[in-house]
This record gives sequence, structure tokens and C-alpha cells, in this order.
Amino acid sequence: MQFAAVLLAVVLALPTVLAAGSGGEMVRVGLAYGSGALVNANLENNTGYGSGYRMGYFDDGLDFVELARTDEDETQITMVKTQNTWVNGTSYSTSDNGGEAIGCYHVLVESGYRSYEQAAADAQEYRDGFVAWIDGDYQVRAGSYTSRQEAEDAAQSLGGTVAGTSSYAVNVTRTGTAEILFQFDGGDALALGVMPDVTGADAVRTWFKGYRYCGGFRYERIGGGDLTVVNIVDLETYIKGVVPYEMSNSWPLEALKVQAVCARSYAYINIHSGKHTSYHFDVCNTTDCQAYYGAGTNSSSYQANERTDQAVDETAGEYAWYDGQVIEAFYSSSHGGASESVYNVWGSSLEQYPYLCGVEDPYEADMASQNSYSSWTVSYTSSELAQRLQARGYNASSGIASLTLTYSDLGNVIQVRVTYGNGESNDLKPTSIRSVFGVSSIRFTVNGQSVSSGAGTSSSGGGLTANGSASLDSQGTYTVISGSGSLSQAGLDGLYAISGSGSINPAEDTVSSGGSGTDTPTGTQVTVSGSSYIFQGSGNGHQLGLSQYGARAMAERGFTYEEIIEFYYPGTYVR
Repeated sequence: MQFAAVLLAVVLALPTVLAAGSGGEMVRVGLAYGSGALVNANLENNTGYGSGYRMGYFDDGLDFVELARTDEDETQITMVKTQNTWVNGTSYSTSDNGGEAIGCYHVLVESGYRSYEQAAADAQEYRDGFVAWIDGDYQVRAGSYTSRQEAEDAAQSLGGTVAGTSSYAVNVTRTGTAEILFQFDGGDALALGVMPDVTGADAVRTWFKGYRYCGGFRYERIGGGDLTVVNIVDLETYIKGVVPYEMSNSWPLEALKVQAVCARSYAYINIHSGKHTSYHFDVCNTTDCQAYYGAGTNSSSYQANERTDQAVDETAGEYAWYDGQVIEAFYSSSHGGASESVYNVWGSSLEQYPYLCGVEDPYEADMASQNSYSSWTVSYTSSELAQRLQARGYNASSGIASLTLTYSDLGNVIQVRVTYGNGESNDLKPTSIRSVFGVSSIRFTVNGQSVSSGAGTSSSGGGLTANGSASLDSQGTYTVISGSGSLSQAGLDGLYAISGSGSINPAEDTVSSGGSGTDTPTGTQVTVSGSSYIFQGSGNGHQLGLSQYGARAMAERGFTYEEIIEFYYPGTYVR
């Protein structure tokens, strides 16, 4: 009883943010959506990893409900929206491309079947017969016609009636032909689901757009449009499909473990944040979320392997935590020497992301010979830079007079003020600096003028400003002089900062917000001008959280994956 009481106390003390860390949670990964939605979507069994297909839908718990299946020798199928479509070889089009037509009008021969098997047996009696599942009703339909008149003529000879579908329906066809194998119409409530394999193979993988994926697929016509394709897979298998595409599969195991934990933590936050709610999935497969390509291609350098799978298996169910909450583990390729505060990069509060406070990185330099972004240069003449700015909507027609760069205490550029020939200016934040200037990171100098060179520099403060130029250490302890002249030590709590404009704010708020309470970032400024602008820098990415090359360097120095994570995300722990 005493042991049980202790065990219960331990269990109750654990955070309840995660329901479980077993990997049983399912993930919906968007593979094609929005402007990339498809008229047709092909699947092909990966030889040796199952064959044939089951059709149905995924319920609210993402369990698959089977409605129909192909034979195991049906190894290639294509999903096509139920709109007049023409197929010519591998080309599908909603306009006549000279191929066979998959029409949207059919002849309804019979309905009310109790099972797919009964309907399939009767469908074989008709030329071009197939089974349709329409809002819960198994039907036998025949033919596919591009006009209602054609369908009416056929209906007279078959003794049936003309039938169509809603704008949400999808045909399952034999790839490269107009033959319909199954038709699904669940209205706007249910979308077609496909689970590869009818043989019961232990490991199932399927080709889609050049990559092999585990799990099932969902095809949804959101708003009656083209096909949104979603891969539905368990969380741990999803992470196995992320790690080798976010980090080289040849890197040290400890670095790959870091990537696995960060990818899992980032996925967990996105699964529960509703980031892609409008597209009805949890995460996308691009770097807008995390690169995800399943088991990959046939190239050994661009696929999951034993090493990447081992990294996922040995960290299964583990997340990075801060103060009892799973963190949003942002990461990028390299920082060039230091990450940055999320406040300076995105304007987000350090109270929301206390672990994204920026750290100086002495390890990443070990990888200089391996990292193509360890040193880069981007050059413009003054007129070329003005044209680039104009093309991006800035009023630079009067030319560029100067650039004023504001550097953070960690040495990253957190603002660039572009002053034009007419005296007007624009202030660019890190969210636009990289794209506007065509640079890979916010760690750079212009025309060789760095903060240490003292060329054209000035200070705009940092932390708590003193005497208009110097700054006080935000982590320090301060001496307070009372009205009677007595001295006492104090931290930031209870102190107030008076800005140059006279505004008064609690000192703790001033420091934690990353600045003086205004939109102007604090830091050291460098002003450059001339007939040309040469950007020289290091790093590649948004400068937040983990440096992947830094993780590799630390792993090669012997650090564990927990130590690496705790270094790049201060105050976190792995559990």
C-alpha cells in the first residue's frame, strides 16, 4: 500500500499536457493542398511492401472504415474528382486532351445493396459497371458520360436512370485508363480514404509523387475543389519520415536524436494548435512546418535508414519541456555564431517563449568546412539594391543614401533602416531582412563595417539604458540610493525605468520585452553608404532555437542529445 501511494503521488505529479508518449497518436500530414491541390492523384504499391488497395473513410478517431477493396494485382490506382476529365497516358486534364473521357454522368442500375461484395458481383454483369457508395448506399452504376444526353440514351438501353454525384465525390480509377473501380460520395461530411494493401503485409509503403509513404491516404474536395491529399500515419512513423530530410542520415546518432526530439515536440504543438485547420490536417510536409517525405526515394542519401530509425526508436515518446509544457522547438540549419531572441526576430514575448532567448554558439564553427553557409557574400551596386527594393514595393526611386544596421548584444542584425536619397526611410525587421536583401541569415556585416570596427557606430541602448548611451546588465543586481542617501541592493523587481521620452515602465517589463517598450529595437548601430553594398555573413535560417550544424558539432564533441537540446533551448529538459 505504501508503494502504491508513492507511485500514485509520482503519477499525479507528472504534467498532464500529453495524453501519452507511446507514439499511438495519429497525425494528418498535408501532401497536396491549397494552390497545390490536384485534379488527379496517383498511388502505386512499393514492390515487396504490400499490394492492392482498400477504400473507405477515416472516422473522427482516424480509424479506417473499409467499404470496398481491389484485388491484390491492382497495384496502381488514380483518384480523380468527379468532373469531366480526360486521361491520355499519364496526362489528366479537365479539358479534352485527346484521351479517354471519365465523364461525370452515369447510369444508376440498382441500389440498396447490403454489402460491397453483393454490389460488385452484379456490377460485373454490365459493360463499364462499377460499385458506388453514395451517402451510405451501395449502388451499381455503369458508364461515364460527358453529357447528360449521352447518359440518358444509355439509360434507356440499360433500363436505369441518369445519376451524378455531389461536388465532393471522388472516382477511384485504374491508372492511365478511364475505368472506374469505385466511386465515393460522402458529401461534405466524409472524404475518401485509401489504405494500401489487401494481403496483410507487415510493412506497407506506397509511392506518391516520387516518395514512399507509410500509412493511409485521404482525398478531400474542400469546397468542391481539387483533391487535397493527406497522409494519415502514427506519430512515431511520421517522425521517422521527418528526421532524414531535416538532417543528413549520415550524421552522428546523438545529433539525429536531437532532431527526433525537436521534430516530435514541434509536431505535437502543431497537432494541437490548429495551424492548418482550414485544410483539415495537422502539419504540412514542407519546411513551412517540417520537411516530411516518408521512407523517401530510392536514393540512399535521401531516405530513412537504420540510423535515422534508431534515433527515433531510442527517443520514442520523448519531448523537450519547459516548466511542464512541451516547447515549440523551432530550429534551422545554422546560426553563424549565435541564435537570437524571439522578441528581436518575430516580436513575440519572451514570456511565451522563454527558451528562445538566444545563445552564443561556440560549437558551430567546428563545421565550417562542412557547412556551405558558414561564409557567404551577397553584393549589389547602389542602383541594383534600389531596384531590388522597388520590386518589393518600397519607394526607392530616389536611390539609396545609407543603411543603418542595428545589432543585438548577440551580434545579429535585428533592424535595417534604409534611408533614401529624398530623406525618407523604411525600417526592415528580421522577418523581411532576409528576403528583401537576399541574404541567408541575419548575421552579417555590410561593406565590412562591423560593430567592433567602430565605423559609424552608435548605441541605442540595451536592457536598461543609462545616461542615454550605456546599458545596464539585465541579469545584474543594482544599487538603489534612497532620498536620505542610504544605499541598498535590489534586483529588477520593484524598479522602474524612465525612457528618453519620459515614459515610465516597470524595469522587469522593460527587460523581458527585449527593449524599451517601443517598436525601436535596442542595440548598437552601424551606418554604411557608398556606390555598392557588400553583405558578408554566416548562417542559414531564422536564427531561433536549435542550430542543426551546431548540434552535429556538439555530438561530435561527445555531448548527449539531452545536453544539446538544453544548450540551445535554455531552461528546458527532455522527458
